[in-house]
Amino acid sequence: MNRREFLRRGGIGAVGATLLAGCSATRTDSGSANGSGDGTSSDPGKSNGSERTPSDTASGTTTTGTPSGTLTVATYSSFTGEDTAGNWLKSAFEKRYPQATVEFETPKNGIDQYVGRTKQGAPIDADCYMGLNTGELVRVRRKLDEPLFASVEDRLDGTGRIKNTIKVDPNGRAIPYDTGYISIVYNGKEVEAPKTFETLLKPHYAGKLITENAQQSDPGRAFLLWSILQKGENGYLDYWKNLLDNGVRVLSDWEPAYNAFTSGEAPMVVSYSTDQVYYHESKSQLQRHQIGFLNDQGYANPELMALFADANNPKLGRAFMEFVLTKRAQAQIAVKNVQFPAVTGVTPTKEFAKYAKEPPKSVTMSYDDLAGSVGTWIEDWARLVASN
Repeated sequence: MNRREFLRRGGIGAVGATLLAGCSATRTDSGSANGSGDGTSSDPGKSNGSERTPSDTASGTTTTGTPSGTLTVATYSSFTGEDTAGNWLKSAFEKRYPQATVEFETPKNGIDQYVGRTKQGAPIDADCYMGLNTGELVRVRRKLDEPLFASVEDRLDGTGRIKNTIKVDPNGRAIPYDTGYISIVYNGKEVEAPKTFETLLKPHYAGKLITENAQQSDPGRAFLLWSILQKGENGYLDYWKNLLDNGVRVLSDWEPAYNAFTSGEAPMVVSYSTDQVYYHESKSQLQRHQIGFLNDQGYANPELMALFADANNPKLGRAFMEFVLTKRAQAQIAVKNVQFPAVTGVTPTKEFAKYAKEPPKSVTMSYDDLAGSVGTWIEDWARLVASN
């Protein structure tokens, strides 16, 4: 699912963005930054206190010498191409380190391709992966006896500025580079903002909410996990039974769910708190795309990057990851992905600050939270939905 292309097809011209996406089987290395290129910001990248962030300067990284060689970054397809975060990162990183080249690989089966290659004893043929989520990290560890990713957090400058609320991997393998917040998007012309999870069970909201399948959709899974945080492992299925009895519709993925919402089939949908960045050209658009934070919360769904344990060029991989965490790169990623920066102290643009809504409180489940139970939770939820 490519949220950016879906919104463009719908004629939304506010800001092009790459959010959650499927993958295609292609390799690209010819992208260059669009428009402003490497010089879009003069941010000096100064850190607070004594924290050292040399990757915000021209001098280099925690590794010795000048990074060089070819770096292969595996990611999802809509992260690369014209006017994307990946395109900008490639151009800016290569400008900073002229002896380095960044190539993107977009595996058809995402991270599962590298799990399969590891099981077969085949080479990974990639250095970094961008676009992991916490659940995928858990799945990788369950399927493999040996580590797929290296623990790098303690070896990277800039990780001390990552927001604590989105640090999900206690082993320091998967590093957040941006985050979205799952929320309720609602048509303010038809319905009032639901205040709590319990509000959604009231007769007034019967048949008015659309969500996504937690088995195959990131926002659908996030909404399920958010409900488990609220209702507990022993109470979430009862809550969902009541939600289903109140007419919630569960569609396959974000695109059909959002399409049903925008076409008027229901006045509420589980989506992202950045949606107004796309819909702010008129008061009418804004009114139809209001953001509601249940229990004054948003479920953080960070995108993660990692260095493969068998990377061909780990030094260059670490340099790239440090560059991704610089303030200038974080501002560009946020605008082009229409996601929030992973680090503190970054305001991408005035427009982004005005229309991208951050929840009063961020919640999420960490790797440890999910490690033992997420598969069972989703399977039990799927059986309940199928029986209704």
